[in-house]
Amino acid sequence: MNVFDETAATILYVDDEALACKYFARSVGSDYHVLTAPSADAAIAILQNAEYRIDVVVTDYQMPGRDGGELLRQIEREFPHVVRILVTAYADKSLLLETVNSGEIFRILEKPLDVVEVRSALRKAAELARTRNERKNRFMAIDETLAFLAHELNTPLATISNFARGIQRRTANGDATPQQQLEIEKVALDMQNNASYCLTVLSTFVDSVRHAGASVFDRSDATARQLIAALLDTYPLSVAQRVMIEVKIVEDFRIATLPNCVSLVLSSILTNGLRALRGTAEPKLRFLVSVDDHPKIHITDNGPGIPAEIMEHLMQDPVTTHADAGGSGWGMLFCKRVMQSFGGGIRIQSEPGKSTCITLDFPNIKDQAKRSDR
Repeated sequence: MNVFDETAATILYVDDEALACKYFARSVGSDYHVLTAPSADAAIAILQNAEYRIDVVVTDYQMPGRDGGELLRQIEREFPHVVRILVTAYADKSLLLETVNSGEIFRILEKPLDVVEVRSALRKAAELARTRNERKNRFMAIDETLAFLAHELNTPLATISNFARGIQRRTANGDATPQQQLEIEKVALDMQNNASYCLTVLSTFVDSVRHAGASVFDRSDATARQLIAALLDTYPLSVAQRVMIEVKIVEDFRIATLPNCVSLVLSSILTNGLRALRGTAEPKLRFLVSVDDHPKIHITDNGPGIPAEIMEHLMQDPVTTHADAGGSGWGMLFCKRVMQSFGGGIRIQSEPGKSTCITLDFPNIKDQAKRSDR
């Protein structure tokens, strides 16, 4: 098996006979990543190792210590996404039936193993494992994104609640002084801004999921190239829009934290870029991925640029050049908060009348991993 083939399933074969392990690995090793273990305990140790992502476990039934049935029952409890196959030479059908029912075994293979039968079973098992992993990743993506949204919405909503109580206290006696009236007006404006941010966070999330919702990423797999490719595959681009978009990968890098939230950021920026390019004679939009001193993604368009008076407040206040199209300016602040949440950042450079470049800065992979472990 080519060690660089990341699409191939990883099979763990468990058998106390060393020759059986060698035979199995030799028989299917050209199609799958194969690991072997001599016992149930050794198999569990491999499954618990984060370096290995096991898709299918194939285990012999009769082994010293814990048998294959016990092993499969533990795997069913602790690693339910792993597809389980039992290998046995036993003729005791009642025993096998009990093992199948209790361990939710995908297939039973009889010794001596038939290579054709094994390949057929593994092909179907790998497909089932892929489906399970996609479902698991989708749930993880939903959990990850909802956790971020809950964190983002909690503070402004709490602020609104506190402001509302303050207004209630100030107006309870019905005779507010002019100074108190000014304070009430300021508080009301702050409430409006916080509410607007909450609404925009939700709107940005819904719109981005609608455009890029088909893509979910395992933390260990998502790279900048994959996020961009998935976005362009799922975003509702017209033929003309797809032609004007260029992607250049100088050096790819892994997105170790919040890949699905970063996907929402890319979707939001793409939406803004396409909006800015309306009416441009020969529109171009480019994604550039590089590392240099730190990982980064540049998104550049040759649109009309951003006026200096807007640029001055763009990353601090909700300002927009697209108010006529429903823009509020809060979306860019949302993107900024996403990037800052894992130690990254966002920069904007613009030449009015020429171009705009938005740079997403990512921490170096070790720093990013440290933050994600906290």
